[in-house]
Amino acid sequence: MNTSIAFITLGCAKNEVDTTHMQERLSAAGFAVTNNLEEARFVVVNTCSFIQAATEESIEAILEASELPQIVSGEAQLIVTGCMPSRYGKELEEELPEVSAFIPCHKEEDIVELISQLSGYKTPVQENLSTYLLDSVQGNREPFEGQIIKPVSAYVKISDGCNRFCSYCAIPYIRGRYHSFTFDSILQEVETRITQGAKEIVLIAQDTGRWGTDFDTPSSLAQLLSNLAELYPSTWFRVMYIQPEGITDEFLDVVASHDNICSYFDIPLQQVSSRLLHLMNRKGSSEEFRTLLTHIKERIPEVTLRTTFIAGFPGETEEEFEDLCDFISEGFFDYIGVFAYSREEGTRAYDLPGQLSEDEKLERAQQLRDLADTVCAPKISDRIGQQMQVLVEGEEEDGQLFGRAKCQAPEVDGVTYVKQGTVGDIVTVTITDTLLYEMEGE
Repeated sequence: MNTSIAFITLGCAKNEVDTTHMQERLSAAGFAVTNNLEEARFVVVNTCSFIQAATEESIEAILEASELPQIVSGEAQLIVTGCMPSRYGKELEEELPEVSAFIPCHKEEDIVELISQLSGYKTPVQENLSTYLLDSVQGNREPFEGQIIKPVSAYVKISDGCNRFCSYCAIPYIRGRYHSFTFDSILQEVETRITQGAKEIVLIAQDTGRWGTDFDTPSSLAQLLSNLAELYPSTWFRVMYIQPEGITDEFLDVVASHDNICSYFDIPLQQVSSRLLHLMNRKGSSEEFRTLLTHIKERIPEVTLRTTFIAGFPGETEEEFEDLCDFISEGFFDYIGVFAYSREEGTRAYDLPGQLSEDEKLERAQQLRDLADTVCAPKISDRIGQQMQVLVEGEEEDGQLFGRAKCQAPEVDGVTYVKQGTVGDIVTVTITDTLLYEMEGE
């Protein structure tokens, strides 16, 4: 019986982690996970629905998958998981009759049971998943073909959900309320990924800085990081998506005292106008953010800072937009991501007065991106002459090796090209040249 399953993953790194977990469960149950969409008995589309553009991209991917010959003929089935089923529920069943089953985020652990029912395939006695993974990395079992775990850099989720209810964001309605994963479960996954070859662990969540605060005996992100860094001193640890409130002195002290924790903070500010931040149901102001960023740089002078801003939030005046431009021009950040505001049904910002036109939002977003390049590119070129460690991640078709320094997060900050080493090596180089966000090292 053909039990092969192929995945299409859309959206952020958190979705990649969810896909990896589903693949591992299926493979442990005896299904064959493959990258070959044309031959798969089941095609699973793990969707993103954070904003309208992501929803549209997910729908397009679903429709494209529905046109695969084996889906059209009825020999294979299409399954949709992730954010779209969580956000839209039963509505999808009417809109997408091509899909055999929808699995929301909180039901993804049941994917083995669901596909077993759809296929009629009686799975072997369920193995302990950690035993399966250990067998795989020790060479006792071939890793499955569709495995998306990066060999040298792996994402590990430390929590799910969100309690912030920012007025523009649908995540709490998609992922539910915030809940931290236990230290033991995080440690088990970190151990697995390192055993599989990861040299860098990237801790992610909707709100990483809140980790541990919901335990009966509260803990903190600083304690989690400190424990992991001390248990695995030769592994890089990186934290993404930490809100301004999560940058505590305890956290800064832990980062400063461990060489294997990347001095890299991704702090999504979204705006600097206190009025707009209030409308976003967020805290802060340009003055508070200046104080915070200055404090960070005083405690960790070599820190790399990334942020994101939303352009064209409802009611954003030209003066507030110019204030945001001025703030960016002050040069606090090495990397800046910019998004045009997306009006999302079901969020409180949807009905706010002062909605800007799509053209105006896109124009302002592009202005911010251009300004960010003007401000950030010289900061990257200032690294010329510095000595850095680079984790070698792969090579291009012409044999050119590339990797990332600690000041570069996966997928968003460019890469560093190097002339020696093999994938998985950490090599020490001197930065010799830069081109916008890319670097070269010898």
